[in-house]
Amino acid sequence: MAIFLTKDSKVIVQGMTGATGMKHTKLMLADGTNIVGGVNPRKAGTSVDFDGTEVPVFGSVKEAMEKTGADVSVLFVPPAFAKAAVVEAIDAEIPLAVVITEGIAVHDSAAFWAYAGAKGNKTRIIGPNCPGLITPGQSNAGIIPGDITKPGRIGLVSKSGTLTYQMMYELRDIGFSSAVGIGGDPVIGTTHIDALAAFEADPETDLIVMIGEIGGDAEERAADYIAKNVTKPVVGYVAGFTAPEGKTMGHAGAIVSGSSGTAAAKKEALEAAGVKVGKTPTETAKLAREILAG
Repeated sequence: MAIFLTKDSKVIVQGMTGATGMKHTKLMLADGTNIVGGVNPRKAGTSVDFDGTEVPVFGSVKEAMEKTGADVSVLFVPPAFAKAAVVEAIDAEIPLAVVITEGIAVHDSAAFWAYAGAKGNKTRIIGPNCPGLITPGQSNAGIIPGDITKPGRIGLVSKSGTLTYQMMYELRDIGFSSAVGIGGDPVIGTTHIDALAAFEADPETDLIVMIGEIGGDAEERAADYIAKNVTKPVVGYVAGFTAPEGKTMGHAGAIVSGSSGTAAAKKEALEAAGVKVGKTPTETAKLAREILAG
């Protein structure tokens, strides 16, 4: 099974003809992703050859959906144009938009997040500033390396891109149902809670690994949700135990104020909800192994 993305997903790439879009479209195709088109109004009607696979370019998301039945868009659009690209995807009512772009202004992210809500939340947004999501052996929408793990029974949701990859590698012998990188910006679409709910409902996910980081209160809210709604075992890790208080760290969302937002406060909230929390990614992986071994 999988959440949000399966082998049947038909993927388009907004910004496919740019350097980053070309590079990652090639990698996604190599992972078996069913990429049915790209979107670039200036290159509509052309196609791009990816090692023998011809991918057509359409003038809009709407046209791409009408001609291909696409239900997922991955966005590699520069920050200045990202808001317009996401709004276009929302207007076309594509079910899933995966916004990889880093450096989108927070007010732009807030605007398209609110716009999606005003339009009835017909488009699930993952990101921005995220590595995307992968269902190993089926489909890969984003920039997660496709060769570091295999299909399995762990669900992973993470704020951090690099820690997503590390956790997938640490537990590669067990494998993953899906791994979702939600991004670390202050305003994101899909949250820890959305992914937790989906993994709880997925019959082939036996254990959930949740990676958070300092700043904000998303992990505390997730802990509250887990306590009330999640029956599957959850293992957690919070990046930033050694971060100095009051200092803004690398991610835009990693701002610590007072005791709220610290790694210790998040660890405490998660443990109170029955989540086993590791002090390092490796220790977290070890906890997951112990639970699955029974």
